[in-house]
Amino acid sequence: MAAAGGLGGLLPAQSQLDFALEDAPTLQEKENLVYQHLRKVDTWERDLKVPEFGTDLQWLNTEGSLSLYRDLCGKVVILDFFTYCCINCIHLLPDLHELEQKYSAKDGLLVVGVHSAKFPNEKVLDNIKSAVLRYNITHPVVNDADATLWHELEVSCWPTLVIVGPRGNMLFTLVGEGHKDKLFLFTSIALKYYRKQGQINANTIRTQLYRDSLSPSPLLFPGKVALDGTGGRLIIADTGHHRILVVRKNGQILHIVGGPNSGRKDGTFSEASFSSPQGVAIKNNVIYVADTENHLIRKIDLDLEMVSTVAGVGMQGTDKEGGAKGGEQPISSPWDVAFGSSATHDDGFLWIAMAGTHQIWALMLECGKLPKGSDLKKGTCLRFAGSGNEENRNNAYPHKAGFAQPSGLSVAAEEPWNCLFVADSESSTVRTISLKDGAVKHLVGGERDPMNLFAFGDIDGAGINAKLQHPLGVAWDKKRSLLYVADSYNHKIKFVDPKMKNCATLAGTGEASNVIGSSFTSSTFNEPGGLCVEDGGRLLYIADTNNHQIKVLDLETKIVSLLPLLKADTVDTVDSHCVQKTNMANIPKLPKSAPVLQLPSLTVSPGQALHFTLKLSLPPNTKLTEEAPSSWFLTSEGSEWLLHEQSTSGEIEDIYKQPVIPFQIPMSCLSAEVVLSIKVCLYYCSKDSSVCLMKGISFNQLFHIASVNQGSTAPIELIYAF
Repeated sequence: MAAAGGLGGLLPAQSQLDFALEDAPTLQEKENLVYQHLRKVDTWERDLKVPEFGTDLQWLNTEGSLSLYRDLCGKVVILDFFTYCCINCIHLLPDLHELEQKYSAKDGLLVVGVHSAKFPNEKVLDNIKSAVLRYNITHPVVNDADATLWHELEVSCWPTLVIVGPRGNMLFTLVGEGHKDKLFLFTSIALKYYRKQGQINANTIRTQLYRDSLSPSPLLFPGKVALDGTGGRLIIADTGHHRILVVRKNGQILHIVGGPNSGRKDGTFSEASFSSPQGVAIKNNVIYVADTENHLIRKIDLDLEMVSTVAGVGMQGTDKEGGAKGGEQPISSPWDVAFGSSATHDDGFLWIAMAGTHQIWALMLECGKLPKGSDLKKGTCLRFAGSGNEENRNNAYPHKAGFAQPSGLSVAAEEPWNCLFVADSESSTVRTISLKDGAVKHLVGGERDPMNLFAFGDIDGAGINAKLQHPLGVAWDKKRSLLYVADSYNHKIKFVDPKMKNCATLAGTGEASNVIGSSFTSSTFNEPGGLCVEDGGRLLYIADTNNHQIKVLDLETKIVSLLPLLKADTVDTVDSHCVQKTNMANIPKLPKSAPVLQLPSLTVSPGQALHFTLKLSLPPNTKLTEEAPSSWFLTSEGSEWLLHEQSTSGEIEDIYKQPVIPFQIPMSCLSAEVVLSIKVCLYYCSKDSSVCLMKGISFNQLFHIASVNQGSTAPIELIYAF
């Protein structure tokens, strides 16, 4: 038997075991078969060895690099080959988490995630960090960016589990999802077998979880957003906090539903819980939610302030047809939702992007018909389009079409469009489904071969000449007859003219970053996952997922701004860049884009009284936001003694009254030179309240402190135009 060389050397024995397990009638017989397999593997002249991890590989959730033959010697190791875009890989994580709860490193088990990327964007360590946090992965993860280990072990698909013995010897392999019983069986028997052989050690692995180094933020990986066309409310899926936020368009929070921990419970807003919710849709004070990791569709009634379940059973389903009543119909990883109209009812059903089965489903909200369908009862949940095969296949017959992890939906009900737009993430395409006959057609991205899911890139163009990279969201602009696309892995917002099938960049540079308060062409995003456009067609709201923010694109002025989140009861701003309470206890962090102005140096003497006059001006037709108190703050990094017994903060109620900030040089000076920073945090809105912004400015004043009395000092003017 060869000493190394991948899974090929293991497959014959593995295949024999798999066939025997299918015929074994009892658990005892299955366990005996696994024991026999291990004894057979141990009689081979030489082990099938897993290659050592490269010393140049990047690691997460550990204090440093791990060595398979040093740190992991004496462990049963499960290598989870995954890529974070893959829904099948996501489905496997709960099984691994449950296994880790049952067996720890002290028991001899360790799971190691081997991230072998599909998309170029997924090779970047910072992006993998975000995915590790988003999916609550707590075991070590190695960035196999060049797929070195993937190729050496002859792995061929995501996900693949390779179970390795305490000598680095390959024992079993599990390809794809849905093998939970085998995973637990193989692991438990391997631990028992090698413990009897005296090869298991109880050493722990030093971990350093990435999530422990992060500071709290008001939003955590927001996935999708939706607008209430009549009430002017924005619905935010705060995915990482497992909750839904209902906010006014100025950012004032009206309702917090669920969170901050994952769960699965109906009830009042404070009782209810979700698990990584994504898609949201609102109509008539009712919100529907794609509760993704609970495999449910939930209903939020804003009048009753209650949450209920309308589809799904709370476990991942494998059914690809459906047809049962919603609460009895298993579904799989719903990622987005959108209202649809039947012949008899406006918004008579709900479209569902069923990412887990690569299909488009419908939930009947009233009795009625789907396009070209028969009569259906209220509450029925069933497949509308997609065979369930993961592919990029267009077809006049919707059931014969193929999707690849559809993740975003938007409806254009008016003529001549009359279609459902689909962001098909794994094929890197945008597709259309006719609302008349269900025909599935290509719009932009991808290529003609339905089996090629690697036709991605970042190219503006028409049809298949345009290239996207894992788009997650679409939003129809009825006013302009344009479709906006969250081109997630290109970190861009693009627009598509469906008549010409032309796709072009609207905003974003392609760099994963966080530049705001600037033009479309210079602003940056980080894996935006969802977007929606207001009925008036002026503002486009973006869930900038990895930046943990909601950004607002003004389609008329071409300016990108940040939506501040404001608690209505305590006027507690929870913006991730400027944190402030009405007691002024917290010093804000201004945006990275906030300018810093250096004032001319000033010679002063101990005890001297000064005052700074704020001469700030806002853009035309704007006003300060009343619900969010704008403020000034004083800081002196490294010289905090300068602020002793000073008034270090205050509210700005009227910017045009030129507020005065008093300051006195302390009598006891500890330095001859010191810098005082005067920081200003302003919240302002357009006078029609259609867009609200948060801006910051910092003035740095260098003091030379002399012992000679300098006398009175003229007012120091702080001048800036936003």
